[in-house]
Amino acid sequence: MKKAMLLSLLALTVSTPALARDTVVMIPLKEVLAMPQAQEKLDGTVRFYLAGAKTPDIVKEFGEDVTNKKTNGINKSDEEGCKWATLSALIALQEGAKKRGANAVVGIVSYYKKNELQHATEIECHAGTFAIGVALKGTYAKVAGKK
Repeated sequence: MKKAMLLSLLALTVSTPALARDTVVMIPLKEVLAMPQAQEKLDGTVRFYLAGAKTPDIVKEFGEDVTNKKTNGINKSDEEGCKWATLSALIALQEGAKKRGANAVVGIVSYYKKNELQHATEIECHAGTFAIGVALKGTYAKVAGKK
């Protein structure tokens, strides 16, 4: 009897919505690009432009893409985890741009759960109890002024 009651209590506790945290954190793109890890992983051959930010003239577009990256949120602040997830998303976009011959990703919007959020300087991140995630959508392009 005690075991059944304990299991019932445990099941109720685990399914409680209060445990399903989803905190929105806005992360400035410039702070992510300034991270030492970004200096190592982003080689400068691809530039990133958020939707609404000033963008050089677009010479050619190579299609749109979405990236959805997560990181473990345990023992990380929401801001630290969000920066890591954002950097992972930018690395994925850089790789996609290189494969297509693009030198930029333009019109980048936050795309969490397929909801677009446009901001000229910040990226939307969602921090949960155990995982932190960033989803970005952007267009690969060749922009003027960079060979």
